[in-house]
Amino acid sequence: MHSSILFLIGLVFTLPGVHGGKVLVFPLDGSHWVNMRVLIEELHLRGHNVSVVRASDSWYIKETSPYYTAITINGTGGHPKEYLSLLVSRLLHIQRQGASAWTRYSLDMELKDGFSQMHKLITEMVIRMFEDQRLMQSLRAAEYDLVLADPGAGGGAVLAHYLGLPLVFNARWTVHGEAHLAIAPSPPSYVPFPVAELTDQMNFPNRVRNMLYYIIRPLLYKSTVSPHYTALCHRYFGPEVDYFKLFQAADIWLMRVDFVFEFPRPTMPNIVYMGGFQCKPAKPLPEDLEEFVQSSGEHGVIIMSLGTLFSELPHDLADEIAAAFAQLPQKVIWRHTGDRPATLGNNTRLVSWMPQNDLLGHPKIRVFVAHGGTNGIQEAIYHGIPIVGLPLIFDQPDNLNRMKVKGAAKIVDIVTLDRNIFLKALQEVLYEPSYRMNMQRLSMLHRDQPMKPLDRALFWIEFVMRHKGAAHLRTESYRMPWYVYHSVDVIGVLLAAMLFILLIIMFVIRYLCCKVSYKRKLKHE
Repeated sequence: MHSSILFLIGLVFTLPGVHGGKVLVFPLDGSHWVNMRVLIEELHLRGHNVSVVRASDSWYIKETSPYYTAITINGTGGHPKEYLSLLVSRLLHIQRQGASAWTRYSLDMELKDGFSQMHKLITEMVIRMFEDQRLMQSLRAAEYDLVLADPGAGGGAVLAHYLGLPLVFNARWTVHGEAHLAIAPSPPSYVPFPVAELTDQMNFPNRVRNMLYYIIRPLLYKSTVSPHYTALCHRYFGPEVDYFKLFQAADIWLMRVDFVFEFPRPTMPNIVYMGGFQCKPAKPLPEDLEEFVQSSGEHGVIIMSLGTLFSELPHDLADEIAAAFAQLPQKVIWRHTGDRPATLGNNTRLVSWMPQNDLLGHPKIRVFVAHGGTNGIQEAIYHGIPIVGLPLIFDQPDNLNRMKVKGAAKIVDIVTLDRNIFLKALQEVLYEPSYRMNMQRLSMLHRDQPMKPLDRALFWIEFVMRHKGAAHLRTESYRMPWYVYHSVDVIGVLLAAMLFILLIIMFVIRYLCCKVSYKRKLKHE
């Protein structure tokens, strides 16, 4: 008995990951924080100490939490909610007015300038950190095991390099676009560029379009962020340190998608897919909401949420949507913070917030009307609820296009939307069984895994803690010049050698021909 207890005690202390580690988190505010918080809470529950860097004007990230210790940096952190809300409203207005290509281009440039300003503010926040000697000394003294960061902001990679710590990314987007493009081979012949709204089966015009995206978009991303992060790295690390190589040197990339959502493509050993890691079984609804849902009877319920930035729609658009809902026998729960639509039916309930995951998991939910954010799509896949999509900006059209190609979503163009078009789309998804069947098939594929995505993500975070990094999984190809990566120098040498051999052969043939000709001439004479 005594020996058995000693054995169990010894076993506990030898289990990997049971000791409490220290994690320094550099997040991105807004909707990105929603899924970063899931990782932080799970790290806390597993006994790890988590510190979160936040700006004093943070939008979502609270200064006090039972799950982490906040490191608050005075000043702005580069996450202008008001600016983004205004920009989205302007984009929606221009789209619905059928604006000219020049107007759209001007708005795109305004969006580019806005993101450039955001990254400028992030670098200024990092500079304030680096110049605060007391703060940096405390960070070094804390002896963190790793930095967990969102690569949509560049501060985490720079901070990890400054402190000499392993780096783990909670990723889908980086400062240079979609995360795969930073480290994984991406042949444009069958890997569609994210936001291009293409699939992995492209005809020639599609491949031309895809190639143009591969050429132009990275240049646009680089021109937006490079001046700020290059200046930051040169200031503290010298001109030999390239800021994007700090991203590519990350130990582990926790990717917030999987191949139920993503098209098949090349990947890398240090990419860990955790699509849907924030999803979980539904909890019981609040009593009043459950009563409303149950009142739908056999018709069921439609839920609608367009995210934080899109919760308030123009009055005329909201009236058209409400009028379409009013013609359905289903009950509707709509996350809407604007004025009450004039055409709102008795079957529709407006809420300022909804327990989205719990509603999607309720057996009476029939359709999810969504803007196409990654989090919402992953929750819809997890619970098997088909989508009517109203994409507006960023990656939303591309995300919904992937669901459309898989037969699980119907997309409605917000420019042409009226009550009849919207009603027809809703009825199609409600009463055409293939939408629900296809989404439930995706749900089964997503759930059929040997390990839950969140457990997989935490395993690899703890793996990096245990081994002080994961360099053996990281390719060093990012250090190669482009001409070496694509073997241009090798091809050039081989072509030169072939040309040299060909010239020698031609010279020999010419010499032999001349010699034969000369002998014939002598013989003739």
